Amino acid sequence: MERKSKYSFGESIGKFIKYLKPYYVWLVLAIVFAIGGTVCSIIGPNKIGEMTNLIEQAVLAGTAIDLVAVGKIGILLVVLYSISVVLSYLQGLIMTEVVQRSTKKMRTDIYAKINRLPLKYYDSHTFGDTLSRVTNDVDTIGLSFNQATVMLISGITLIVGATIMMFITAWQLALVALVCVPIGFGLMALVLKFSQKYFTSQQAQIGEINGIVEETYSGHNVVTAFNAQAKMNGKFKATNSKLYKSQYKSQFLSGIMMPIMQFIGNLGYVAVCIVGGVLYLNGEIEIGAIVSFIIYIKIFTQPLATIAQSVSSMQSVAAASGRVFEFLEEKEMPTEQPKLNLANIKGDVKFENVEFGYIKNKMVIKGFTAHALPRQKIALVAPTGAGKTTLVNLLMKFYDIDGGDIKIDDVSIKDISRANAHQLFGMVLQDTWQFEGTIYENIAFNTPNVTKQDVEDVCKRVGLDHYIRTLPEGYDTLLDDTVSLSAGQKQLLTIARAMVHNAPLLILDEATSSVDTRTEIIIANAMDELSKGKTSFVIAHRLSTIKNADQIWVMEDGKVAESGTHEELLKLNGRYAELYNSQF
Repeated sequence: MERKSKYSFGESIGKFIKYLKPYYVWLVLAIVFAIGGTVCSIIGPNKIGEMTNLIEQAVLAGTAIDLVAVGKIGILLVVLYSISVVLSYLQGLIMTEVVQRSTKKMRTDIYAKINRLPLKYYDSHTFGDTLSRVTNDVDTIGLSFNQATVMLISGITLIVGATIMMFITAWQLALVALVCVPIGFGLMALVLKFSQKYFTSQQAQIGEINGIVEETYSGHNVVTAFNAQAKMNGKFKATNSKLYKSQYKSQFLSGIMMPIMQFIGNLGYVAVCIVGGVLYLNGEIEIGAIVSFIIYIKIFTQPLATIAQSVSSMQSVAAASGRVFEFLEEKEMPTEQPKLNLANIKGDVKFENVEFGYIKNKMVIKGFTAHALPRQKIALVAPTGAGKTTLVNLLMKFYDIDGGDIKIDDVSIKDISRANAHQLFGMVLQDTWQFEGTIYENIAFNTPNVTKQDVEDVCKRVGLDHYIRTLPEGYDTLLDDTVSLSAGQKQLLTIARAMVHNAPLLILDEATSSVDTRTEIIIANAMDELSKGKTSFVIAHRLSTIKNADQIWVMEDGKVAESGTHEELLKLNGRYAELYNSQF
């Protein structure tokens, strides 16, 4: 679904200009250089007019041309145009530096923002759309703003300077030339009004296409297995068609701005030639003034077209920056005040009437109350959607509870920081995660002072060491597309990572759901090894893996319906017994 930007053209550009505040000094310097370079180029035609008048006067008088005076003007012109080129180059250099630094900062801010957003943001946005904001939108801003700003600064300066010089040279011709300008800018404003929505739609559709590609690529096996290629192709083609229409309309409308301004400029040029000829014949103007004015009218009309083009580029900047600032202004997780830092905990965990809902007034966890003693293995059992994973997310402070409390060693989870909560837990999830790096780097991920020997010892305990040693580089083998790990091996690797982390609390979320029975036994043994001396919470649909749990909490409707050991719950002949007997 296409998400419309909440910012208008002016609001988006305004926000981006404010974002450039650290570079205002450099921007002012670039503007000064642009004005200086333009002034030098604008003075040139006036001097050419003087040179023309000297030659005309000599020809009409039948005398020799004053080559010294003409030469001085020629040297002055060379100096002026050389200064203009140098200043224009410096302006472009500064603008490139400002734009690249600002887009670098923007990428850094976006990446930092990703880590500050609550999980519920990612529940409602595709990864592809978020990725598009980091890459495509920022690149669009960098490229388009650089081009647009250089053209806009030089264009406006040229117009202002040329206008002043035209009035100095021949005010009658200046009035003729300027009559057409309001018409051109009026038409440009009209086009801008209608085309901006298509630029905004274009950036949104690019984000949506990236989301579709990301989904199709990551789920390629599923798409192929269900013969859904045609359906996904149709979805892609439909979005691609919308993108085509948005791009076509935006480029068409913005593209006609330059021809409009060129037409207006040429119209003024023709009018100046006609009126200038009449004034010359009437003796009201010199030939040198006409020559100067013809050059000035060219200088004047050229930036009209470039300004139209720069406005088109600024529309792309506005659309892209609107999406970027929407992301940067998304509501973050609440800022935490200095809190307690738990360490060396026993592992006593209490849930006291916990309430939570992803949507306001729609509670998923309802009055959940339970107590896990230190070093106990707690199994969470429930049908899909009963709130098991939600409870784990609350333990990890991925979400803040709406009511009640969770206490670790009698300290409220509200009084410890998120970072501290994450340090207290080791996690092994159903979905394994590896990054491109060596096996050692994957297992020792973000755990300081871990030696290779530590990693090898852990891998021996989980039964992964033998396989790793069969690889060409052993623990230094780079995990990429060339190394094929089975689902079980990936799961053992994540267990080894959690074991190296050695946190006092442990969460095992459906860790054996995607493997065969034999591998399940291997992983279960590895999990038992991992759980030693820790308070652990195990989520499992396969009830055979949690028969040895110290406590089994059966969840129903967001609360504990039954609790006890495996034998106690079977004797109770309630919900757990029903679930267990359905599997065996």
